[in-house]
Amino acid sequence: MEMDAAELNLKATELRLGLPGTEPSSSTTTTTSKISNKRPSSDMINNHDEPAPKAQVVGWPPVRSYRKNVLQASYVKVSMDGAAYLRKIDLNVYKSYPQLLKALENMFKCSIGVYSEREGYNGCNYVPTYEDKDGDWMLAGDVPWDMFINSCRRLRIMKGSEAKGLACL
Repeated sequence: MEMDAAELNLKATELRLGLPGTEPSSSTTTTTSKISNKRPSSDMINNHDEPAPKAQVVGWPPVRSYRKNVLQASYVKVSMDGAAYLRKIDLNVYKSYPQLLKALENMFKCSIGVYSEREGYNGCNYVPTYEDKDGDWMLAGDVPWDMFINSCRRLRIMKGSEAKGLACL
């Protein structure tokens, strides 16, 4: 039983150099190629004059500092005493302390209370604190909102009993 070359399909198993999905040209001076039924590469689909579209940046995975500057976002980590997970929020989304505190209450399913200049968060189960640029922990609400946005590095919702030393007197 002899098989001829047409039956063996030697062309399909031939080793050759070139991009996947292209056929080698018959002439060595021209580089034209024929597209086969294989899936083309992204280089073959995209026109080289047009840049590929960029993926939209989202809050998770963590946003690198060069992306923060491009997006004009102020992402900070938020932790809560007793919670096993951290969150990340963009402070520029909120326009005031009450909006931020409401969002934190919804995020962690807790009750924070209302800030008072005289008593702070006195009597509340949970107290929002933040770390400023200098590494000091302060009560959220002690400084004007714009100053808070510019100096906040991370937020922590502490138990009210642990935040006694942070209250302004």
